[in-house]
Amino acid sequence: MNRILYKHQLSQDVFLMRLYAPMIAEERLAGQFIILQTDDNYGERIPLTIADADISEGSITIIFQVVGKTTKHLATFDVGDELPALVGPLGKPTHIENFGRAVCVCGGIGVAPMHPIAQALKKAGNHVTIITGARTKDLIILEKEMSMIADEYIACTDDGSYGRKSLVTGPLKELCESEAKPDIVIAIGPPVMMKFCSETTRPYNVFTQVSLNTIMVDGTGMCGGCRVNVGKEVKFVCVDGPEFDGHLVDFDNMISRLSAYKEIERTHYKCFVEKTFNNAAKAVTL
Repeated sequence: MNRILYKHQLSQDVFLMRLYAPMIAEERLAGQFIILQTDDNYGERIPLTIADADISEGSITIIFQVVGKTTKHLATFDVGDELPALVGPLGKPTHIENFGRAVCVCGGIGVAPMHPIAQALKKAGNHVTIITGARTKDLIILEKEMSMIADEYIACTDDGSYGRKSLVTGPLKELCESEAKPDIVIAIGPPVMMKFCSETTRPYNVFTQVSLNTIMVDGTGMCGGCRVNVGKEVKFVCVDGPEFDGHLVDFDNMISRLSAYKEIERTHYKCFVEKTFNNAAKAVTL
């Protein structure tokens, strides 16, 4: 069993946890992820990127946002509780070298998987610019940690409550047009954000890498649930990725497939919340 060593709420519906997983902590590399399950009887399996690791503690760090039944359930776990299933590290690690100028673009919770990548890029000698975007100031996470890594840190908010009032594509385009043009751009966030980051860099011929988080079941490439179209090939995110050339990813197809189970997900989430709160209310009454 994988025990929860630490839990902290970073912002509304966003949580950080350190889990005891010494073998994964030793083996993980930037860009890799785990798959966990919160219920060993009927729970779904969800992928989460390893945001950090501490070999001396034997722990890995995950950061997740409550968006559905499983993440809602995971948020109810406390320090000392154990997860029934956790496997990893999975996926191909990020290719790291001294590219020169690297721009890391993070949308929302995408800051979490970007953290180890930015660390590795900086360690390899790159000049690292980090652009992070959120709807509002309260939803920006890991600002201190990312600022310490970055040579240049740019915060954007949709409502202008912090940093620049802009989408992340605004400063990204400016950098592509500047004399200090990026040698590589890595974008992680909502699919539509990664799509438009890729379209922003395309005219400037700047290689753009995206990290995809698709529907996953087994994490070994057997079920085919995570398939995406990349160029003229079908790829499986769990074994071929999660990172691909953003200029080749068919984002429209991917976004369409992600919405296939939305109604089922909403129903399961509603049932879980109603059951949980009804049981809690009965316990208080008793």
